[in-house]
Amino acid sequence: MIKNIISSVNPYLKKKMLITLSMGFVSGVPLLLTITLLQAWLTDEGVSKSTIGLFALVGLPYSLKFLWAPIFDHITLSKLGRRRSWLIVTQILLIITIVSLGMANPSMNAMNVAILATLVAFSSASQDIVIDAYRRESLTDEEQTIGASSYVLGYRIGALAAGAGGLILADYLSYQMVYMFMSSVMFYGLFITIIAEEPKHNNQPSSFFAAVYNPFIEFFNRHVSLSVPVLILLFILLYKIGDTMAHSLSTNFYLDIGFTKTEIGTVVKFFGLMATLVGAFAGGLISLRIGLYKSLIIFGIFQAIATLGFSILAYIGSNIYLLMTVISLENLAAGMGYTAYLAFIANMTNKRFTATQFALMTALMSLPRTLFSGSSGFLVELLDWEIYFIFCSLIAFPALIILMKLRRSLKI
Repeated sequence: MIKNIISSVNPYLKKKMLITLSMGFVSGVPLLLTITLLQAWLTDEGVSKSTIGLFALVGLPYSLKFLWAPIFDHITLSKLGRRRSWLIVTQILLIITIVSLGMANPSMNAMNVAILATLVAFSSASQDIVIDAYRRESLTDEEQTIGASSYVLGYRIGALAAGAGGLILADYLSYQMVYMFMSSVMFYGLFITIIAEEPKHNNQPSSFFAAVYNPFIEFFNRHVSLSVPVLILLFILLYKIGDTMAHSLSTNFYLDIGFTKTEIGTVVKFFGLMATLVGAFAGGLISLRIGLYKSLIIFGIFQAIATLGFSILAYIGSNIYLLMTVISLENLAAGMGYTAYLAFIANMTNKRFTATQFALMTALMSLPRTLFSGSSGFLVELLDWEIYFIFCSLIAFPALIILMKLRRSLKI
């Protein structure tokens, strides 16, 4: 028994997996600063639900990042290497933009806050492009599942640090001070980048045109039928759509049904931390044992069931024990699903065009968080919370149908 546990943990203790985990951490922090913490700030300032819902559009850079991803494939800035030199640049930009966002005032100028939040999202999306490319190139094909699991573990810890830690600090400090503190966390990313090893080059594009053109041509010509790459992209777009839309106004939902910011920070975030970490860890191990295809199906169904828990919570109201149960299930499902999801995306990329292809696919992954979630506030006002979360649960099933159609065409 003990030997089995040790053998399961050992892959996660390799230096490159610890680097991957750390990079996941610094990737998760900025996102929550423009979603969870910003939602709480806007709610405290009396901004309407529909306006808060529209603030999801500041995350548009995550959905458009494939447009500038070829720059990171084509240009090497310094002797640190193609990936690490760009990581340092994006991490410095993040520190500057997070501080600037914290100095804004939503009650006086919401547009200014939206612009600064978009700049944070742009810097964060750029960092994600390079981190995804670094992970894909530094790990072998066999290590991608454990690598995705390590990344998700770090990502969730970073997201919880920014979401939970930020909300709790906001009960005692000004939002300006909270954002200042969170910007200092990003210096850890600079440290990790410096000590990390640059991955080996994989046919760096000879021209910018080749960096833009070749990744898309290769992806769409890889299979005999054009329908296969199209279905792959549709699956990536839809697999997490229900889970993402359920989260888009989660902080507003918790506050709306009567929970305090401290309860949200301690129960929703910290109580869900263990379930998230277990989900990410178990997701990697289960995927290795039963295969990626079965894992994606099982985890997808689990995510839909967990999302229904929010509807029950909306019906019953402010019950701390039900909140613990719902959050545990949701975080467990999200951790497992996201791990298999990232492993799937990694397997769909070609190492010769890592940054651009990975950016295209993860941009589709984030599209529901921006465009679809932008209408979530209006949907809640139209449907109410209970029906909205039922809708979020059901909308995830088309992706599973698409995956079943792809099974014969893909080796997963």
